[in-house]
Amino acid sequence: MKRFALTLVAATLASSAFAEYPEKPVTLVVPFAAGGPTDKVARDLAEALRKPLGGQAIVIENVGGAGGTLGATKVAKAAPDGYTLLLHHIGMATSPALYRTLQYKTLEDFEYLGLVNEVPMTLIGKTTLPAANYAELSKWLEANKGKINLANAGLGSASHLCGLLFQQSLKIDMTTVPYKGTAPAMTDLLGGQVDIMCDQTTNTTSQIESGKVKAFAVTTTKRLTTPALGKLPTLDESGLKGFNVSIWHGLYAPKGTPKPVLDKINAALKLALKDPEFDKREEALGAVIINDARVNPADHKKFVEAEINKWGPVIKAAGQYAD
Repeated sequence: MKRFALTLVAATLASSAFAEYPEKPVTLVVPFAAGGPTDKVARDLAEALRKPLGGQAIVIENVGGAGGTLGATKVAKAAPDGYTLLLHHIGMATSPALYRTLQYKTLEDFEYLGLVNEVPMTLIGKTTLPAANYAELSKWLEANKGKINLANAGLGSASHLCGLLFQQSLKIDMTTVPYKGTAPAMTDLLGGQVDIMCDQTTNTTSQIESGKVKAFAVTTTKRLTTPALGKLPTLDESGLKGFNVSIWHGLYAPKGTPKPVLDKINAALKLALKDPEFDKREEALGAVIINDARVNPADHKKFVEAEINKWGPVIKAAGQYAD
């Protein structure tokens, strides 16, 4: 009985020690450059998290490089106190296959806090392409094997992954043109230096609305409902059965972060995902807020493990690795 009482007291003291968390600004690491799609999501999320975390500031720190692995490494090695968090996209699941060496273990060195959103992707092309829809584009791609330039934002980027799967699904090899980020890739697509690109709606919606690119299809299994993208067919219905790529974002903390802190962050995340202003901003970008079991840490981790198993074979088949 005495031992039970001491254990209860210890647990109570440990819980109370974190009752005031957060007592200072929280750093949210974005493993990509400012202005990119993950950065946009992070800044919207930071604003939505502020209120449920007692009004404390959420400071964005952009740690770009090596396909997001530098920023992830920084968080994996940070003090496990809840004051350094990571917002990462699908690269969390693809890096184990893309990089021969990583400074962290994806499923072991982080605390999983919950998924935030899923961002559909769009297949777009330069305006001078002689195709008005996906059926015509498919014929053009078949007729121009060996001459097609496919842009992406760099190894491990969302556009790179979508491009890999697109080529494998069509069984057509294209000349992959990697850039150091989404902005320069889009600039060259707008200028006609490259032919096509598969990228997130967060990057493509405004270009589609303005008519600066041709839009051919979306990568989800269901059509989107946004005004700019609602009329686009899915690649699945266009003939690439089973094609389904969404770029999700999740929230993480260093391994060993105290459970009371993790619980508080997860509770704040769930409230942030219901924030009307956050929802409005994400919807405008074509993103879908997560409202299923994956907002829970255990289900978030199971999902990432499944994604590792999904993308590993795709990446290995392409033979594209980084040291």
